[in-house]
Amino acid sequence: MFHFLSKKIYYDLMNWKIVGSFPSIPKYVVAVVPHTSWLDFFVGIMVRSILRESINFVGKKELFTPLTAWIFRSLGGAPIDRSGNKNSVESIIAVFNAHQKFRIALAPEGTRRKVDKLRSGYYFIAKGLKIPIVPVSFDYENKQVVVHPNFYPSQNEQKDLDSLENIFKGVVGFDKKKSF
Repeated sequence: MFHFLSKKIYYDLMNWKIVGSFPSIPKYVVAVVPHTSWLDFFVGIMVRSILRESINFVGKKELFTPLTAWIFRSLGGAPIDRSGNKNSVESIIAVFNAHQKFRIALAPEGTRRKVDKLRSGYYFIAKGLKIPIVPVSFDYENKQVVVHPNFYPSQNEQKDLDSLENIFKGVVGFDKKKSF
């Protein structure tokens, strides 16, 4: 039912399209850029449903209130504590290692505000696990979600990060002033 409803909203009401597809491998990191609005969450949930993909996400623990935690968890979410000296990369790697099949969507900006540089945690998660990054663009200007080809981290960290940022250059988010 949710699959049918997602397709109706996404294709018929929003008039969006999906370009590309997710790999059929058990583990990968989905890097979604730009993340400029709370609406991105719903776009991602619909795309995941339309493509029938099992992709999890993390959110700041403050979002998981007694009123909202049940819905976020049922949608595949997990709270993460980003305060203090807690290492999110190591925490997420541990979650991956505890599952045979696990995919996670992350917003490399780390915020919905305008950034000039992506954070690198998603890269180090993929590199540490020796799994690919699947870059995904939420392109509000062209009304499309683009699933780019798999990207495997190499030994050249700076070149990799520059290449990944170049994939997202010029993509317009919901808030056009905050696009990457």
